[in-house]
Amino acid sequence: MKKILLLGSGELGKEFTISAKRLGCHVVACDSYAGAPAMQVADEFCVFSMLDEKALRNVISEHKPDLIVPEIEAIRTEVLLEVEKKGFEVIPSARAANLTMNRDRIRDVAVGLGVRTAKFSYAESAEDLRNQAQAIGFPVVIKPVMSSSGKGQSVAKTEADIPSSWEYACEGMRGDRQKVIVEEFIKFEFEITLLTIRQRNGKTIFCQPIGHVQERGDYQYSWQPQAMKPAHLQAAEAMAEKVTSDLGGAGLFGVEFFVTKDEVIFSELSPRPHDTGMVTLISQNLSEFDLHARAILGLPIPQIDTVEGASAVVLATKEGSSPTFTGLAEAMSEPSTDVRIFGKPTTRPYRRMAIALAKGPNALEKARAAAKKIAVVTA
Repeated sequence: MKKILLLGSGELGKEFTISAKRLGCHVVACDSYAGAPAMQVADEFCVFSMLDEKALRNVISEHKPDLIVPEIEAIRTEVLLEVEKKGFEVIPSARAANLTMNRDRIRDVAVGLGVRTAKFSYAESAEDLRNQAQAIGFPVVIKPVMSSSGKGQSVAKTEADIPSSWEYACEGMRGDRQKVIVEEFIKFEFEITLLTIRQRNGKTIFCQPIGHVQERGDYQYSWQPQAMKPAHLQAAEAMAEKVTSDLGGAGLFGVEFFVTKDEVIFSELSPRPHDTGMVTLISQNLSEFDLHARAILGLPIPQIDTVEGASAVVLATKEGSSPTFTGLAEAMSEPSTDVRIFGKPTTRPYRRMAIALAKGPNALEKARAAAKKIAVVTA
């Protein structure tokens, strides 16, 4: 039995924990608050800030895990680099966790490998942001170098938008780096997430591309498979394999791309299951969480079967606690639909609380309709 220290216990961590438990693992779920989703299904849990260097080091020393599995970006990754040298295994690697903790570092890696990206730069003040945006040309996309679920992301259409974009980015930042990435606005036809699996004992394999739509920088619904030109899919797979091979290790990576009429452009990368990939809970025989667990445990992945599927998020509308849900029966009355409630103990506006899933013909329409029927009620 492998002992896994899970750093981050949100909805992705919850589904990963379920997959790992099915394969006989002992999971210690960690997060900054008690009652986080993964803690509800794990063997043990620890509550602390993973940006606290001393606390993180102490938890690793106490539990002595076989595998350290990051689920979020906001981690003091210098500690992971340190403990990896002492013999602990970080998934997929401490270097990958460190580089992808911040958007600037992984983007620099992609450029160094010759991967096509949007034009971009960095800024550490509102004035610096204005200068960089002028150099790239409006409109520009502005994101904190470290955040999650699109927090702090905006589009500045003109110079007049810069002050509010800078303030919004600062509000959405995680960690202790007041820095943003400013990038060229790509007029894409669609966005995809290409789930890329590096195996311990086999070649790199890919899931069918996942299309998705974002609002406020956060995914709202996704579907699989996303149809695309064979040449574009081949280009995306080649870029994904190049970047993930450089990062090394074993596990599932969520690699995002913009797809235009003429080309595929690298956007971002997460060295872990991806929120848009929750559609695989219904569209694949092995979900992205099953695949991540198998890959890090060195278990075989003989075949990935895919059917048409879709996911749509259920969001909270206000701050509250002890949420309940209405409309579930109505939402689940449609054949080939399902709902996953994450179990988060508190709410805030736009916080993701559940997803609706559907498969088969018109899966996206069914998933979105089901999500609209569910309401989050708080005390």
